[in-house]
Amino acid sequence: MLERPEEVLFVDGYNIINAWPNLQSAKEIDLETARQKLVDIMSEYSALTGVKVKVVFDAHMVEGGRRIIENINGVEVVYTKERETADNYIEKMVESYGKESGKEYRVRVATSDFLEQRIVLGKGAIRVSARELLYEVNRIFEERRKKEDIMKSRKETLADRLDETTLKSLINRIKGCQA
Repeated sequence: MLERPEEVLFVDGYNIINAWPNLQSAKEIDLETARQKLVDIMSEYSALTGVKVKVVFDAHMVEGGRRIIENINGVEVVYTKERETADNYIEKMVESYGKESGKEYRVRVATSDFLEQRIVLGKGAIRVSARELLYEVNRIFEERRKKEDIMKSRKETLADRLDETTLKSLINRIKGCQA
């Protein structure tokens, strides 16, 4: 049986924040809040799908800035170093995943930057627009909600969880104790 390749999703953080309405409105209040909301959404997405998510934020304009990589709730969050854009970092990483020996990866890049989409396609990644990612995230969250609704609607009694033979045996024992 063929194993599915491990999937990695690079997210151009500010590109997605500027494209998703709920994050745009959060950004108007506070950029840090918008970043945290995006990371929270992608953390939940990763937990539900098993996809490794790496959210990359530009920090190339920060003088003397060093690259910062941290793990937040299972999501790798990258702040690029001085003079390094999120696009530059993502391109390098896409290329490195293609060269890693012994393991096959399915690499996707979420951005609506047309030029960046073309570049990562040329390096072997699959491009995902901000709109497509939003649709995918919403679909997966909706599937989870439906499953939760089904689980909530089921009766949660002991009798519902027992097979018929065990249930009859238990009922007979209870009746025997009452006699």
